[in-house]
Amino acid sequence: MIRSRAGWVRLGILVVVAVVAPVVAYAVVGRDDAASAPPSPTRSRGETTVSTADPTTSTTAPVTTVTAAAPDGGGASSGDCPLFPADNHWHAPVADLPVHSDSAAYVASIGRDDGVKADFGAGTWDGGPIGIPLTTVDGGQPEVPVTFDYADESDPGPYPIPSDARIEGGPDSDGDRHVLVLDRGACQLAELWDAHPNPDGSWRAGSGAVYDLRSNQLRPAGWTSADAAGLPILPGLVRYEEVASGRIDHAIRVTVPATQDRYVWPARHAASSSDDPVLPPMGLRLRLRADVDLSGLAAQAQVVARAMQSYGVIVADNGSAWYLSGVPDDRWDNDGLRTLGTLTGADFEAVEASSLMADPDSGRVA
Repeated sequence: MIRSRAGWVRLGILVVVAVVAPVVAYAVVGRDDAASAPPSPTRSRGETTVSTADPTTSTTAPVTTVTAAAPDGGGASSGDCPLFPADNHWHAPVADLPVHSDSAAYVASIGRDDGVKADFGAGTWDGGPIGIPLTTVDGGQPEVPVTFDYADESDPGPYPIPSDARIEGGPDSDGDRHVLVLDRGACQLAELWDAHPNPDGSWRAGSGAVYDLRSNQLRPAGWTSADAAGLPILPGLVRYEEVASGRIDHAIRVTVPATQDRYVWPARHAASSSDDPVLPPMGLRLRLRADVDLSGLAAQAQVVARAMQSYGVIVADNGSAWYLSGVPDDRWDNDGLRTLGTLTGADFEAVEASSLMADPDSGRVA
């Protein structure tokens, strides 16, 4: 949910990705097929401030590549594009960063006793895949018009979105309706929120953003994206292929019940009207403490937990406490992923990540 200047409005998001270099494969994030799924809290939009900084492109070789090919069609081959450069903040380790001075307050506001939830898995929930699905296209995919509720903070179309692009929650979903499309010919990622196809092949959405996967350039300051924090969704999703390999090399997207009307780098947008300083800002980085025993977690859950110790999680949207985003895949072990629920907010700490910032308008780390 996003709050417009006039009130609260539900938005959906569509993501389109273009790929050319090594790529990271991401699976769709969704609800566990046996878990109760509370409704997602509303998110709000902040004021718009346009940055005039030039795009910052890195030539550093990518550390992650996407090659999603879920048996259920949740992800298709994404080609050989980097999921942002190796020196991008998504790939920055945070294990050695200092604990944030407000860590205890932030964790308490999110929920010290609330368990971690893998908001992705195998099977379906309410008729839709469990997670955020990915659609891939080739360079020849026709581009179609997209109209936006928040056109002033959206990248204009046309977008290379097929009429059958997969929608988060399924075609009849009344949720966020994210759509992710990876364009393997352009190595670009386009994301939409509250995406709805029109009979003529065009789309309408709440907001949309397009990213060059080889660039570190951030969105203009104050702009939203397909996510409340103004960040891309795809790089923060957990996917089956990387877990099967035994290593996730990026931070993970996480939702929290409420945030304050402030964002910190690398986020670009606040989604609240609250000035309560105990609430986390959008873009806050937290990590699973190094002393937390992971031996009781199932194999897939251990890989996710180790990533949270090394790369942490990034607050990207208002929602349920400690919900981790990922791509749907029928190879997920839902029972095993549920063991993440033995981890609680008390096992996390917020980190001071300002030292990573090389430029406020770039995702490159110092």
